[in-house]
Amino acid sequence: MTESARSGRDAEGVSRFVESFAAHLVEAGMPRMPARVFAALLSADEGSMTSAGLGEQLRISPAAVSGAVRYLAQAHMVSREREPGSRRERYRVHGDQWYEALTNREAVLKRWEAALHEGVASLGPDTPAGRRMSETLAFFEFIDVELAALMERWREHRKKAFGPE
Repeated sequence: MTESARSGRDAEGVSRFVESFAAHLVEAGMPRMPARVFAALLSADEGSMTSAGLGEQLRISPAAVSGAVRYLAQAHMVSREREPGSRRERYRVHGDQWYEALTNREAVLKRWEAALHEGVASLGPDTPAGRRMSETLAFFEFIDVELAALMERWREHRKKAFGPE
């Protein structure tokens, strides 16, 4: 008996979801293969799968899985785990993957802010380009502060909605 039959899952429906959600992620800028792998992991009951399982479900090569997982791991959207007593790795999404992905953007925002400070200084704050650069800098500084407050509100909301971690 297949996992779908045991769990009562609609395999075709899950496949449609994976491809549909992946298409939305692609529209938002994520590369196609990482989007498909992420959607497949998100829809797995355990939240994890092996490379072979992903390849079989998505009908993609081991190299495609590897590249997608590398991208997702760098974006802090999946983690790698060794299966005990095996050389095989499992790839896992966590309930807080969106939180982690956004929180880890803070370092990127700080680097952009530093670069924009340099841009304003080199362009001159009173030039049209300098004013545009200053507004861009102000936007990222605003996002940085608001994102920290938003993440704190999310932690409280999550605790109320889903219980302690």
